[in-house]
Amino acid sequence: HLLFLFGVVFFLTSSKDIVKFISIFTLGHSITLIGASFMGITANYWAVDAIIALSVCYKGFDNNQGFQNYFGFSRAPNLLYMVFGFGLIHGFGLATRLQQLPLGEQDTSMLMRIISFNIGVELGQILALVIILFFLNKLRLLSNFTRISKIANDGLILAGALLFLMQTT
Repeated sequence: HLLFLFGVVFFLTSSKDIVKFISIFTLGHSITLIGASFMGITANYWAVDAIIALSVCYKGFDNNQGFQNYFGFSRAPNLLYMVFGFGLIHGFGLATRLQQLPLGEQDTSMLMRIISFNIGVELGQILALVIILFFLNKLRLLSNFTRISKIANDGLILAGALLFLMQTT
């Protein structure tokens, strides 16, 4: 989850862009976390987590201009749409795990517990993003940031691939 967000904000420098992308991710994430948990929509959580791992690979690949360099695209797919779509998947992943807990009767109190959980997740995400952005801002000051960014995003691809292998084996 946080690795994907690290990739999303990696090259964002304006507060407006950061808020826009994190908000669209949070919207997608919240829709499926709350909706799927409350309505009992589930799937194999190993499979969903494998797709989440691939989203990390996707973001590292996108950040390293993979669509342009390897596929000859003039532009990568629309990042805002992709972040929203992956937000839906990430929220569904949390929903599949949350549903393993005793949530109680499908009523208003259950819905409030799910919403409270979602708020907690989002607050934790904001705290993690503050730390991530602090370190990214320090990295951007380095003269070899371009080289570091390539290595960091290759690391995202590798981490996503390892997470994918963990989920599928």
